[in-house]
Amino acid sequence: MLCRVCDSTRLEPAVDLGEQPWCNHFLKAEEVGTEPMYPLRVVVCGDCRTAQLDYTVKKEIMFGDHTYLSGVTRSLSEHFRKIAMEVDQRFGGAGKKHKSVLDIGSNDGTQLKHFQALGYDVLGVESSKRTAYIANQAGVNTLNEFFNLELVRRLGRKFDVINAAGVFFHLEELHSVTDGIREGLADDGAFVVQFLYMKQIVENLAFDQIYHEHLLYYNLATIEVLLNRHGLAMFDAYVSPIHGGSVIGFVTHRGRRAPTERLNRLRAAEAEHQSNELETYLEFARRIERMKAENLAYLDEAKQLGKTIFGMGAPVKGNTLLNYFGIGKQYLDCLVEKNELRRGLFSPGQHLPIAIESELASPPDVYYVLAWNFKQEILANNRPLIEQGVEFFFPVNPKEVCV
Repeated sequence: MLCRVCDSTRLEPAVDLGEQPWCNHFLKAEEVGTEPMYPLRVVVCGDCRTAQLDYTVKKEIMFGDHTYLSGVTRSLSEHFRKIAMEVDQRFGGAGKKHKSVLDIGSNDGTQLKHFQALGYDVLGVESSKRTAYIANQAGVNTLNEFFNLELVRRLGRKFDVINAAGVFFHLEELHSVTDGIREGLADDGAFVVQFLYMKQIVENLAFDQIYHEHLLYYNLATIEVLLNRHGLAMFDAYVSPIHGGSVIGFVTHRGRRAPTERLNRLRAAEAEHQSNELETYLEFARRIERMKAENLAYLDEAKQLGKTIFGMGAPVKGNTLLNYFGIGKQYLDCLVEKNELRRGLFSPGQHLPIAIESELASPPDVYYVLAWNFKQEILANNRPLIEQGVEFFFPVNPKEVCV
């Protein structure tokens, strides 16, 4: 295998999470036990230092028809609203008659709805058939395709803003996509890239954010290698608490804008914390093992006390944790979800049934919270249950991040 970013052959093993199913394929009853397993291993490039998976599950399998919906979570929609406002204020151009935005991996159109409200001509590109249909039905113009250079050339137009939220680390066609962004971005345009911050993943011990859809795990130093290779450059960035710590990066054509002081501070912090060193990742793997032992000890004690335990949320990342820790029906009765598309399905690997939150007859004694990245929203929404004595246990507790 070659490095996904720089084509180096110097790839060092770092984190091995064993054989796992594709974690976003929630199973119908007749599919339980038939799901294929794939290696889930992180390697680190000895040249550009990018952390990445060494095995690719084909994009047509993972992104052709998934069940994830951006609009289900209120705090994510609010985050997208703030991003749209910030981008418009900084790059939209006061009084500009025509403003355009393209969203890569636009899902159900939640981000683009906020741009629509600000007067933008919007276009989404979404590979999932059902999800693209939902977006179009909601009035968000969406193409059901994979984004790449060939698509941009077919469109034959440029955009003031190109957005990629939670998708830029998914890309099997990484270099074609990045070329497409350069070609589709107006000369004075801004590419807004939102990605899980690997520095934060390591510090939070959020190893569950490693799964097959996430082919790459960027820090600033590593994503900049990719951008620069394709004639693009990051000129500003900050860390948002969304998803437990994400970079909101602002990119344009190389040489057009000087880097901001806050971007330089983030770069310096990475160097100071040795965030891109192999030993940092090897220690991360050792900490995951200690976390596993602690979590299983907690669940064992709860079951010995006769407590009922439900999983809170059925996020994709939760399946990485459940499968690696070996947490199945011996601990959890079900996974509780708001997303109606997952009604009647089962989790891949552990085969836990999905229950819809509004249809529960009674709460458990303990919620084992897999959707930990929405901790504040979950605690606020469930204040009455907490007052009744229901415990909410968070296996991952993200630290506060600087914004």
